[in-house]
Amino acid sequence: MNYCFGVDIGGTTVKLGLFQEDGKLQEKWEIKTRIEDKGSRILPDIAESLMDCLEKNGISKEEVAGIGIGVPAPITEEGIVKATANLGWEYKNVKKEMEELTGIKTATGNDANVAALGEMWLGGGRGCRNMIMVTLGTGVGGGILINGKILAGEHGAGGEIGHLCVNYEETESCGCGNHGCLEQYASATGITRLAKKKLEATDQDTVLREGEVSAKTVFDAVKAGDKVADEIAWEFGRYLGYALANLAAAVDPAAIVIGGGVSKAGEVLIPYIEKPYQERAFFADKDVRFTLAELGNDAGICGAAKLVLDEK
Repeated sequence: MNYCFGVDIGGTTVKLGLFQEDGKLQEKWEIKTRIEDKGSRILPDIAESLMDCLEKNGISKEEVAGIGIGVPAPITEEGIVKATANLGWEYKNVKKEMEELTGIKTATGNDANVAALGEMWLGGGRGCRNMIMVTLGTGVGGGILINGKILAGEHGAGGEIGHLCVNYEETESCGCGNHGCLEQYASATGITRLAKKKLEATDQDTVLREGEVSAKTVFDAVKAGDKVADEIAWEFGRYLGYALANLAAAVDPAAIVIGGGVSKAGEVLIPYIEKPYQERAFFADKDVRFTLAELGNDAGICGAAKLVLDEK
């Protein structure tokens, strides 16, 4: 039986998984992401942990089809990262370095793209070949899959959905330096920002005045029938739904998968995104399935493993 590894590098922890070739997750674990000294220990730590796993399970390197790695940064098809926001890396050839450290063939991709691949393979996008995944977390990430393959782009920045401009009048800056990015309205922090502006602009009664305002408390209030929370959710949904309608005109997906921390609100989220999408979608793109991500924190390691299997 052959195996492969899936690795998902995050700013705090690295998630690792040992998979059988049929996609069955044999074992998963985490190690700390050591970002000090420009992240020089990250790849050696991963290599050491993977080798320990092989030794513990009595698996030889020859039985391993490869190592797949998702990286939280734009990364080229050759495995080159030119800079990262939260790992300390400057220029780094991730693929070459990991192959030198382990002697095992390595495949690489952007973490959001890789998570999308995982959802297409084993999660909310099962059965699709063309799919958009949006991850609503601290920021807005995304992955686009065309004919079952990740759209990486020339600079490894394909699928950066969070930086579509959705408000040309915005004066506040996004973290990327531009203005009016989707991330400013549809991320967890963006929803909080919309909620605070709404509360300042209205004197309507709402449970949102009673404690901390967050994406979670907004959607908890939506579930409880709060009118102001409902209005905030529609504003969020219009930004995201319209942006996805524009994207669909270029991509023509079979499914749009919603993941990330905000998606934990559950099915209540979908109508707020799907209705505005349907208002603006090109007629050929209206027959799209909206679904929630299913793999949670395992999407990255699953997609990373699939990167390897797709290269076989």
